[in-house]
Amino acid sequence: MLTTTKKKKIIDEHKKHEKDTGSAEVQVGILSTEMDRLASHLKKNPKDNHSRRGLLGMVGKRRKLLQYLSTNAPESYGKLIKKLGLKR
Repeated sequence: MLTTTKKKKIIDEHKKHEKDTGSAEVQVGILSTEMDRLASHLKKNPKDNHSRRGLLGMVGKRRKLLQYLSTNAPESYGKLIKKLGLKR
């Protein structure tokens, strides 16, 4: 689980305007950080199938958000991909 300070830091990095907390860019940033944390947990605990299922749900949600961004805001999609280091 992300702490509130880490979450605020991620929101500050990806927000579009002052009060932005739920845009697609912010959601993708939070999901990516949480997925990295969960992936390292699964490397240490390979039989934790409940967490693996949660990770797969996060992957699907991030994929849908990125697909939305690529069709509706291609310039912010490109910036986000480069910032997070994702391959597309």
